[in-house]
Amino acid sequence: MNLAGHLKHSVFQIISSIAKEEGIEAYVIGGFVRDLLIDKPDSLPKDIDIVVIGSGIEMAEKVKRAIDEEVPLAIFKNFGTAMIKWGDTEVEFVGARRESYRRDSRKPMVENGTLEDDQNRRDFTINALALSLNKQNYGDLLDPFDGVKHLEEGLITTPRNPGTTFSDDPLRMLRGIRFATRLEFTIEPSTFEAIIANRERIRIVSQERISDELNKIMMTLQPGRGFLLLDQSGLLEIVFPELHAMKGVDEVNGQFHKDNFLHTLEVLDNLAYRSDNLWLRWGALLHDIAKPRTKRFEPDNGWTFHAHEFIGAKMIPGIFRRLKLPLNEKMKYVQKLVQLHLRPIVLSQEIVTDSAVRRLIFDAGEDLEDLMSLCEADITSKNERTVKRHLKNFQIVREKIIEIEEKDSVRNFQPPISGDDIQRAFGIPPSRSVGIIKNAIKEAILDGEIPNEFEAAYQLMLKQGESLGLTVQNEKEKGD
Repeated sequence: MNLAGHLKHSVFQIISSIAKEEGIEAYVIGGFVRDLLIDKPDSLPKDIDIVVIGSGIEMAEKVKRAIDEEVPLAIFKNFGTAMIKWGDTEVEFVGARRESYRRDSRKPMVENGTLEDDQNRRDFTINALALSLNKQNYGDLLDPFDGVKHLEEGLITTPRNPGTTFSDDPLRMLRGIRFATRLEFTIEPSTFEAIIANRERIRIVSQERISDELNKIMMTLQPGRGFLLLDQSGLLEIVFPELHAMKGVDEVNGQFHKDNFLHTLEVLDNLAYRSDNLWLRWGALLHDIAKPRTKRFEPDNGWTFHAHEFIGAKMIPGIFRRLKLPLNEKMKYVQKLVQLHLRPIVLSQEIVTDSAVRRLIFDAGEDLEDLMSLCEADITSKNERTVKRHLKNFQIVREKIIEIEEKDSVRNFQPPISGDDIQRAFGIPPSRSVGIIKNAIKEAILDGEIPNEFEAAYQLMLKQGESLGLTVQNEKEKGD
């Protein structure tokens, strides 16, 4: 098979010319070739892997000089690799190599090798495919492990013994599940059995690399399938015990609760159809994370999960810290979604009061639309009439949100009276009294007792100050 007509990027011809001049061999290998054969020319990877029978670093330096425009070159001598960034494309160069591993490390001992050696060290047959960039057979496909056949069959399997492949580099187990999820492929049975057998080896992989794979699984079209494979392989219990703890159904006196793990995966997939926001997807995965800790059976009420949203929100920092996920605004955003995810649901089931909607707008702020998307994804009933009823109720809540927001401007709420205003009016320093008055004004506005306006807030400030024994020292200035 020859695919020369698909090698349209200018870098391929440049590499081919240099390879001929230097009398060396060069090939494009891996994901670029795989996705080309899957027939996804419009979504080909922006990273291209080039393997050279010789020095990858020297080839990269020559390619950089051959490109007319200035392009950045990064050299990683410890790994024998180099990378050129040309526009939005990253081209990585490496010399063909043979690898061997120690039992206690996934870092290989490397020596120079042939193309066959390099293909043999690849994780999966579909990633060992190579296209020649050499003049004599430019564009020819080299497929020593039936990678094309496995692409056609939708199969994930390894070039060599899968037990050795996964024991050598246990991260490949997560990569296999990620590729199966992203490509909607099946993991070949003996390959999957090898993942199960080697699952404990994942403990030698750094948390950063594990979480990077989890994020990539999260960003697939149907991430729930990936987490189901993680569970079936035994990896989930090791890398994400809190999620694994959600599995199963308990029964007391003939009363069951739903499997919260499977429900969570449904919610995650529902949301993935709506949004490619990684952290919103994390919010979906973690929204019920505290249900195992809060699960109780009450004779009068059946199974309950009281306060799971608040306890779940408290669990988020610990989970993010252990998974080495960012402990910044992204974490706080997920925490907020977990804590608030029941609020719109409650509003959709009861009479929607202005006050309740106003507080939801205030508490959710700029994340309100994402919160509503999460809540709508949380409808996983198999009864179509139930789903339609809930969605209709959520639409009523949405309409009420628009109405209240237009009238009261609560989303970016800034109180009409500031702490400085209170201090000046009563001639007092920063103190507990200032906080009490500010909070009373905020609560009155959210409850709809006063409009979100300066005059009404000022009068309430005077009343609150009087109740605290404060005396006005400076009257407000006209025009305030």
